[in-house]
Amino acid sequence: MGMGRDDFEPAYLNLLRSGELERRVAAARAHLHACDLCGRECRAERLSSRGREKGSPRPACRTDDRAVVASFGPHFGEEDPLRGFGGSGTIFFAWCNLNCVFCQNYDISQLGHGRAVTPEELARMMLALQERGCHNINLVSPTHVLVPILEALLIAAADGLHLPLVWNTGGYDSLAALALLDGVVDIYMPDMKYSDEAVARRYSKVADYPAVNRAAVREMHRQVGDLVLDGRGIARRGLLVRHLVLPEGLAGTAEVARFLAEEVSRDTYINVMAQYRPAYQAASYPPLDRPITRAEYARAMEEARAAGLHRFDRRW
Repeated sequence: MGMGRDDFEPAYLNLLRSGELERRVAAARAHLHACDLCGRECRAERLSSRGREKGSPRPACRTDDRAVVASFGPHFGEEDPLRGFGGSGTIFFAWCNLNCVFCQNYDISQLGHGRAVTPEELARMMLALQERGCHNINLVSPTHVLVPILEALLIAAADGLHLPLVWNTGGYDSLAALALLDGVVDIYMPDMKYSDEAVARRYSKVADYPAVNRAAVREMHRQVGDLVLDGRGIARRGLLVRHLVLPEGLAGTAEVARFLAEEVSRDTYINVMAQYRPAYQAASYPPLDRPITRAEYARAMEEARAAGLHRFDRRW
């Protein structure tokens, strides 16, 4: 599961040389006429130059064809294979295709704090993160802004970007979106938030989350395989799953772990996260109105190991 530090080239450079990356940009923009790029498939018109017809649906993500960036910079709080010693080059996008009542970044995801940027500006951010010595370009909540990301990547790659691309997503990505990203993304980092549809509907306000999420994770793994590290322990390619433990087992850890071990790969790298704390509207949704206990986290880890998973990130 390792590779030399100098024998890596990000997938998107092959597409750039062949002209396919430019074709992907055009194909992606076509989806914005009736958007189906996330699990909501709201079919909204998202091209700012066209405007919505009277009575047409509003984008569920509240976003047109422009990316809104909340912040960007080296991040040293990410998973060990991403942060390394130079940091993960994170770009935080405003708005989201989920509406999690406990979101710890709700000022960004639900209130939309940030600044609309052009593809050229977004490309300059990517190149600046590379110049600062980051190990990757980590796109946080990228699903709803897939199109401007591809537009920016086309510019940045032509100007010398050569870092792995991390798709850091809530895991509610459509197969149509993932088809556009095949051969573009090097590291997929999806959440697997829930195993129960009713729980997902109550706490993230979306339908069919487990089915959409599992189909997406299967496809992500098909594209990039298990997580591969270089000789320094830095991630270069593959799947890294995040699973946030919730109070009273609401995240369904045992079922998520079983799915990964039996239907994806026992070698799946997973971060079983202990940092849940009440935020945003969580006080109105008990038992989400309290942090998890050490016993709840220990139980979740036991369930993950019992399913056969063995590549874990940080512990409590």
